[in-house]
Amino acid sequence: MLQPLDKALFQNSFVEQMRGEASMDQSPRQVPGYHYSRVLPTPVADPQLLAWSEEVAAFLGLERPPERGPAVDALAGNLVTETMKPFAARYGGHQFGNWAGQLGDGRAMSLGELMATDGTPWEIQLKGAGPTPYSRRADGRAVLRSSVREFLCSEAMHHLGVPTTRALSLVRTGDEVVRDMFYDGNARPEPGAVVARVAPTFVRFGNFQILAAHGEKDNLQALADYVIRRYYPELGAPSPAVYVQWLEEVCRRTAVMIAHWQSVGFVHGVMNTDNMSILGLTIDYGPYGWLEPYDPDWTPNTTDFGGRRYAFGQQPRVALWNLMMLAQALIPLVEDVQTLRAALDQYVATLNETQHRLMLRKLGLTAQTAAEEDAALLGALPEALAEAEADMTLFFRHLSHATPSLISHPAIEEAVLQELLEAVSYMDAPEKHQKLRQWLGQYAARLRQETAAPEEIRAGMLAANPKYVLRNYLAQQAIEAAETGDLTLLNRLMLVLKTPFDEQPEHDELAAKRPDWAREKPGSATLSCSS
Repeated sequence: MLQPLDKALFQNSFVEQMRGEASMDQSPRQVPGYHYSRVLPTPVADPQLLAWSEEVAAFLGLERPPERGPAVDALAGNLVTETMKPFAARYGGHQFGNWAGQLGDGRAMSLGELMATDGTPWEIQLKGAGPTPYSRRADGRAVLRSSVREFLCSEAMHHLGVPTTRALSLVRTGDEVVRDMFYDGNARPEPGAVVARVAPTFVRFGNFQILAAHGEKDNLQALADYVIRRYYPELGAPSPAVYVQWLEEVCRRTAVMIAHWQSVGFVHGVMNTDNMSILGLTIDYGPYGWLEPYDPDWTPNTTDFGGRRYAFGQQPRVALWNLMMLAQALIPLVEDVQTLRAALDQYVATLNETQHRLMLRKLGLTAQTAAEEDAALLGALPEALAEAEADMTLFFRHLSHATPSLISHPAIEEAVLQELLEAVSYMDAPEKHQKLRQWLGQYAARLRQETAAPEEIRAGMLAANPKYVLRNYLAQQAIEAAETGDLTLLNRLMLVLKTPFDEQPEHDELAAKRPDWAREKPGSATLSCSS
């Protein structure tokens, strides 16, 4: 039986079990000695529901509310029910490799947890609900621009099979928020919004880092024990040995997440340690993007243009560095520091194995046939894609469709390859296609060693290579329309991205190569942390 959010019974394990500051003083300040601060959302002028995830809502036992009313008031922060105990978490983090000290939930507030239909607790968090003690110099608000992007991408990533937080709702506030999108002195008012995002927990690496940095060992241990007992119960009662096993599992889950990012061409854009989930989920969708021309040095984040620390090709290395910072924070809890190294080794092993397995699946190859040959084939592909400026999503999708011809009709291989190159490359320069053409020839020969039927291989590849991803220019078009009150494209993207591996021919234009006009357009090609 579905119920409205304003009638739902919330639980509050984090508030009740962790050490919290209950002064309700929401002025920006340092908050030493605590895991969180109790807060209250700041009401907005005219909350209106713009988008709703039916799947997430059904999982949480919630009914869709009308555009306005008590449930939407709760989703906007205008209504706090009796069982909600809103809080903002305290954490720190390394931002672009530098220790930033206390950060915390500067514009996010968790309302509490709802029991899902499978009996598991899920935390509901409002992003953009007003200032907290961790807001520093900011207003605690979010703009519609970034909120649309977070709502759409959370759900799109889930349907791609990528570990991620989810999104329940998108509410327009009726207020305007002033933002300088590219930090270039051109601030302007934008429509405000609040996203309700959902996860088992939003605890992140930085929650542990701030406690270790301030020497708060008791708080550090209490948080580790809470996370282990609640989200890793299979490890047993917390102890120095279990803390190490737990870090190993965090490393494993993080490696699986990163491998999935790399397999679909997703670039997070701001992999600070405070943006890393302790559950190995993609969290904090900001200046993200998908590779269109394949480029390992590409980042959508203008703030990162100088060092490209968070570029696509750097993500596996940065995740390991972030895990090293988490391991460093956990040193006070373990008896032998050297045991933490084994956990980090687990990340490397899991990443390599998962990436290899996912790529073989994308290419329709089995691991048993020719391991050394396959490793060389996979290793040569990124450079070939980069030189040809091939669209990553289109390349694998078109390759999936081409496999039956490549297997069954070697005589027409050249024509098939030429058609594929024309469809996926952003570069009209045949000499730049040579490496990819050579690679495709080697791949076709390897493909003919497979024993499965051609159509079976094709079907498996189509199930591994999405036709639709949330390209930045599509998100930007949806944002611009939503700012005028037109939700047509937003709703269409929500629908199409639920089944990204299906053909959906009536939506073919949403799977097209990036248009020329989007190459340099702000929001379509480049973004910033401003939101």
